Amino acid sequence: MKRLGLVAGEASGDLIAANALGRLQASQHCALMGVGGQALQSLGMDCWVPSDRLAVRGYVEVLAHLPGLLRLRRQLVRRFSESSLDLFLGVDAPDFNLGLARQLKARGLRTAHLVSPSIWAWRADRLAAIEQAVDTMLCLFPHEPPLYRGRRTQALYVGHPLADRIPRVIDRVQARQALGLAGDRPVLALMPGSRSAEIARLGPMFLQVGQRLSREFQVCLPAASVDVAKQIRGLAQWSAAQASGLRLLEPAPGPRAPDSDPLSYAVLRAADLGLIASGTATLEAALHGVPMVIAYQVPALTYRLMRRKAVVQRIGLPNLLISPDLVDERLQDDCNPTELTETLLRLVADESRRALQQRAFAELHQQLAQDSALRVAQALGEMLA
Repeated sequence: MKRLGLVAGEASGDLIAANALGRLQASQHCALMGVGGQALQSLGMDCWVPSDRLAVRGYVEVLAHLPGLLRLRRQLVRRFSESSLDLFLGVDAPDFNLGLARQLKARGLRTAHLVSPSIWAWRADRLAAIEQAVDTMLCLFPHEPPLYRGRRTQALYVGHPLADRIPRVIDRVQARQALGLAGDRPVLALMPGSRSAEIARLGPMFLQVGQRLSREFQVCLPAASVDVAKQIRGLAQWSAAQASGLRLLEPAPGPRAPDSDPLSYAVLRAADLGLIASGTATLEAALHGVPMVIAYQVPALTYRLMRRKAVVQRIGLPNLLISPDLVDERLQDDCNPTELTETLLRLVADESRRALQQRAFAELHQQLAQDSALRVAQALGEMLA
């Protein structure tokens, strides 16, 4: 039996890896071991460490966790080296996984990485480090493989798993009925993020925006977890937002089934407009065809360091993937309740801009839907053969 070691960062990486490895296991059963979550455990993976140990974002924020992360990486280098692996797969979490892969590759192990770091937007200097660490890079976006030309790393386009999962045609009336919403009033989706630090910074502003727009919209905020819902209800702005009619949708307690959609998808299927925190949620909103405004705020030092490393002027995935001025972004000082509310109202009044976004989102969806899980499984199967 082939032995595959992997490290999947966060719940999203756990699910992406599980979908692909489930397809691989159907044709070539492997022993799986390393860092993963519930979805990978359901495939029989021997999870030494839960994937949420790697759920840390931001330069400054990582510093507090750095000693533990470095200790974990040393432990994984030792255990993987002693496990007679046929292949190591890193899934996302590039700051952690590329350093791990480099050390394993130096010990003679074959390495692959799923989800190319955004070298086209941030930290182009990573290419040399990737070349030292990764034999095969599995890219989610079609413009990424050409960036690796002339490098020893083989880069393959596999498509994006979200584009395969999210339907291209959505019945928004039916989606509203499923949530108990009125069918004749537009819906605004508020998505301030899933991490505690994001909720603390963006949550109060998003609640104030929801309160101000409650006459124009049915306002829904889907909580990513029970803990996130509890944190939102603890914010000082919650009482006023709740009194204005804002609906906080909370997932059921306990782990979510790996093959079930997150609660945010139910809201995005019903939404006419979104206020979305920068990150994967902006791509999810785009694939659901929801016109949006992107917002984000981080500690000042983190922002200065990020700007120094950036090679683009936008941070939202729709702007990076389609056109830099497609979606309005409100960042740092411009990310405040007044500016966010006014930007959303301008988008409401500009029907042509909303239509432009929706056409571009539909084209992106078609381009990214490639049966990603099958492509990843085939690439890994060839490496293991």
